[in-house]
Amino acid sequence: MRVFNIESVIDEFETLTKSAGHHQRETLRKILEQNGKAEYLQNLGLGGRTDPESYKVCVPLVTHSDLEPYIQRISDGDSSPILTGKPITSISLSSGTTQGKRKYLPFNEELVQSTMEIYRTSYAFRNREYPIGDGKALQFIYGSKQVKTKGDLTATTATTNVYRSEQFKRTMKDIQSQCTSPDEVIFGSDYQQSLYCHLLCGLIYSDEVQFIFSTFAHSLVHSFRTFEQVWEEICTDIREGVLSSRITVPSIREAVSKILVPNPSLADSIYKKCVGLSNWYGVIPELWPNAKYVYGIMTGSMEPYLKKLRHYAGNLPLMSADYGASEGWIGANVNPSLPPELATFAVLPNIGYFEFIPLEKLDMQELESSLTSIHYKEAEPVGLTEVEVGKEYEVVITNFAGLYRYRLGDVVRVTGFHNCTPELQFIRRRSLMLSINIDKNTEKDLQLSVEAAAKLLAEEKIEVVDFTSHVDTSTEPGHYVIFWEVSSVSNDEILHSCCNCLDLSFADAGYVSSRKVSAIGPLELRIVRKGTFDMVLHYYVGLGAALSQFKAPRCVSQSNSKVLQILCMNVTSCYFSTAYEN
Repeated sequence: MRVFNIESVIDEFETLTKSAGHHQRETLRKILEQNGKAEYLQNLGLGGRTDPESYKVCVPLVTHSDLEPYIQRISDGDSSPILTGKPITSISLSSGTTQGKRKYLPFNEELVQSTMEIYRTSYAFRNREYPIGDGKALQFIYGSKQVKTKGDLTATTATTNVYRSEQFKRTMKDIQSQCTSPDEVIFGSDYQQSLYCHLLCGLIYSDEVQFIFSTFAHSLVHSFRTFEQVWEEICTDIREGVLSSRITVPSIREAVSKILVPNPSLADSIYKKCVGLSNWYGVIPELWPNAKYVYGIMTGSMEPYLKKLRHYAGNLPLMSADYGASEGWIGANVNPSLPPELATFAVLPNIGYFEFIPLEKLDMQELESSLTSIHYKEAEPVGLTEVEVGKEYEVVITNFAGLYRYRLGDVVRVTGFHNCTPELQFIRRRSLMLSINIDKNTEKDLQLSVEAAAKLLAEEKIEVVDFTSHVDTSTEPGHYVIFWEVSSVSNDEILHSCCNCLDLSFADAGYVSSRKVSAIGPLELRIVRKGTFDMVLHYYVGLGAALSQFKAPRCVSQSNSKVLQILCMNVTSCYFSTAYEN
């Protein structure tokens, strides 16, 4: 193992961020020099210039739809320099759960390198705060299906591209984060069998586990909900040293059987600890006594899972992982002691060129006269070192993989600076989710509404397992539909109260005024059967998404017909709001 020097990594980061402006100019220069022969840049008249001023004048802001024709040509096998100077050797696929459609994105080794730099940086700050010893990490990580494009390029999720790289394996060794499970489990063809084996392998090495990780908080909660169902079977495997018959994938079965030996004392210990728990509170520190923290992306659409994750984690701290997207990385969590709800991310000024579009919310008069797709007033983009504390921005990224002035669609707030680089707090996805008239409600608005209504259920010791929404315009007027899966049955009176609370908790001025004049109909709450959101997960994994990358879609459009069908076919009861009745 190579020696990983935490202080030298932190010193390097401090030096880097003290000259953030200089490194931004240098990074842009390198990107444009490396990709200067690309057709996309050639057509924009840069003429070899690499300074930010010329770049902003010549190159337009783009969204994914603007780049789709170029990426399609790459996927079809055109090997000429289209978006990048070097050929693109693989394609990354987004999960498709945010907007119902998977995005194809160029992927290259530079993205692997920036991933490893983010990992090393955040690990150094984490380890300074919560030192870990030699050992392993219980990582609920999964590869996804790989498909071949028309041009014979491999297309898979960004995380799978990273996990398969040798750089990833070397870095995990360096930062003492080797997975308890063999590769055959990570890249297994059946995610349910892989999850079972992750849990089993994690328990085999329970004394060595230093932290628990998955890409998203949802995956962590899903893993321990599954453990509640299979723990006795896992105990039997460990006691007898024979793998459950539920594991049928030959490669997984062979790899796990090599490390599974009869261990009755461990099985008895696990059994005793599990039966001694109260409703599974603190199961993680109980079974993995040397774990220092639970780690994963816990911001944005993952926040609704934090209450349940804290229940499983007991007294272990939850720590939000770094800030990035399928398109590339933005920042590292260098303040690991902050709770996930307050997590901030310091931008690394050498992994991409970053701009920020200042955003200002519309007032009511502007809202009424605006198009429904407009939610903010925009100003001209500013550079990394020009942002202002307390203000909100949309992130624009330029990276080595051929994304130029690419609008991520994320709204962030600048909370401060680490030396000369900003620290960002993720606020929400910018795209509107729920809109019928002049109403404009985002994912965050939906989340707050669900949290408020869920408190009424909590009094009955019932929890909202998961949720999503839909705009139903088949009625006149149209109305919001909220789908809930709940942990146990509640009575009609409480659920109707929840429905009213949901309706009243959408505080957007356009929504409230529209409800008052009946331009939007009463909100509808639909309760779905237990396991419905697992069916949605299974559908997306079947399309090629990785389990650890799954995010429940928070708004299901009419065009996402298969998911809408799964939800509607599993509705057990419906409630309409009476909150605005005179």
